[in-house]
Formats: sequence, structure tokens, C-alpha cells
Amino acid sequence: MTQHDLTQLHGIIPPVVTPLTPDFQVDEPALRRVLRHLLAGGVHGLFLLGSTSEVVFMDAPQRREVLRIAADEVAGHVPLLAGVIDPTTDRVIAHARDALAAGIDGLVVTAPFYTRTSQPEIVEHFRAVQAAVPLPILAYDIPVCVHVKLERDTIVTLRREGVITGLKDSSGDDTNFRLLARACADDLGFRLFTGSELMVDTALLVGAHGCVPGLGNVDPAGYVALYEAACREDWREARRIQERLIRLFGVALQGTPRTSPGASGVGGFKTAMKLLGLIPTHHMHRPNAPLDATETHRVQAILRAEGLLTPA
Repeated sequence: MTQHDLTQLHGIIPPVVTPLTPDFQVDEPALRRVLRHLLAGGVHGLFLLGSTSEVVFMDAPQRREVLRIAADEVAGHVPLLAGVIDPTTDRVIAHARDALAAGIDGLVVTAPFYTRTSQPEIVEHFRAVQAAVPLPILAYDIPVCVHVKLERDTIVTLRREGVITGLKDSSGDDTNFRLLARACADDLGFRLFTGSELMVDTALLVGAHGCVPGLGNVDPAGYVALYEAACREDWREARRIQERLIRLFGVALQGTPRTSPGASGVGGFKTAMKLLGLIPTHHMHRPNAPLDATETHRVQAILRAEGLLTPA
């Protein structure tokens, strides 16, 4: 039985950056510092081992280490979700069992990847994970990484069967998200989250219950303020905050075209967090390249412009 009721999950749930030591292991003191920073920012939950966490680069012992540290540091104050992301069903189930043993509240599951998978096979994948491990599941729609979309009918089927309790939508398909919100509006326990840092105000307006923003590692309080403005239906204020966060999102764009967009994004977040004193290094798992000195200088300028660093 989980500590938190995920049918009431809401708000800002950042995908937690994983700080690394110089030899590419989990940096426990830095991860604890990041977790405290996020809690101090007022976040409503934490998503461990997501894309921003560099989960696919981690073996099972490293993933277990992240879960152990987070469960200990957070101590039940907010719900903890764990990405159990791997190409095949049985590997996902193994990670899910580790999450259950660590005391995590819920799982985040993508479609299988590398192998080509049909929508009926995806449904069976989710059913198998749900049958094997007694934790709530949020489906994770991220076709840019897994190369298959969770179709709306697939999500509705899994919701109707009680296999999933919610969705993290990182598809970028805002029309589909809105139609899905309409299709699920009668199910008050089904929770919808956007993975977009840039369209949070819009998603909340059309029925999202919250957001999973990678940029929330840098400015959790900013996203919490946006969410609170939306809860008050102060859409003018929500838009003002969103526009500031769009400018701040520039930290995620400074590595391209020298690095891949993904490396630029996570690398930008890590570089910003290093400049803010949260983590000691900004490197990532290989082969992703960290931001260089010129790119770091540009990130620093953005942080200063948006009030997170004192002007020089």
C-alpha cells in the first residue's frame, strides 16, 4: 500500500537531475542537496529516473542508489515517482520491483522501444507491468525517445481498465492532449501532466493537473508560482510567469548545434545548477558532451537576466 494517494497527484513534479561524480557514479551529497532545493521550492512531488535524470544511461545498481537516496532524503514529504524505463517488459518489471522495494509511490512507464511495437502490444506491456507490481502507473508518452506514440485510444483503454492512473505527456501534441483531457474529464482520479516547460499555463487551462518540468530543477519556485496562479484562475499572472520561464528555458538551448538537443537540454540544466551552487560538476553520462566555457557563459547571462544570479 502506497503512502500517497496518486489519484490526487497534482502540481509541479520535476524530473530530478542526477548529479554525477567525476567517474560517472551517483553523487549522493549533491543529489541530496538537489532534493532539498526542490522541496524548498515547494514542489508537489518528484519524478526520479526520468529522461532529465539520464535514466537510460544507468544500470540497475545506480538506479537503486538514486531511489534509496531519494526515499531517505524526502522521507514521505511528497510523492515519489520512479521511471522504470527500459526496452522490454521483463526488464521494466525488474526495475518496478526495485522501486517497490525502495518505498516509491508510483511508476512511470513508457512504451517498449528499440523493438517495433504495435498499440495492442503496448497495451499488453502495461497490463503485464501492472499485474506484476502493485504500484500505480503513470504512462509516459515520449515518442521522440521511444519512437512510437501512445495513441489516445490506447490511453483511454488503459485508463478504463484501471491499468494506469495518469499520463505524463511529452509528445508535443497539444491538440491530442486537449482531446484526451476531454475524453477523461469524467474520471476525477485520472491525472494528466504536461512534460512541456513552455506550455504549462495552456495545459493547466485545458485540464492538466500539473507539470513535470526539467527546468524545474533550476527554478522550482517559479513553476510552483505559475501553478498557484492557475489554481486561482489568474491567467494573466500565469502567462506573465510562463513568459519569464520561457526566457529562462534558454539555458537548455546553448549547447546546440555542437551537442545534441537532449545533451544541450540536460547539460544546460546541470550547468545552471552548477552555477547556482547546487552541484559540483555539470558533466553527463557518455557520450553526451557537457557545455563548454562559452556556452556556460551564456547560461550564466540568462540566469542573471532572470534574477537567479546576482548581476556581475
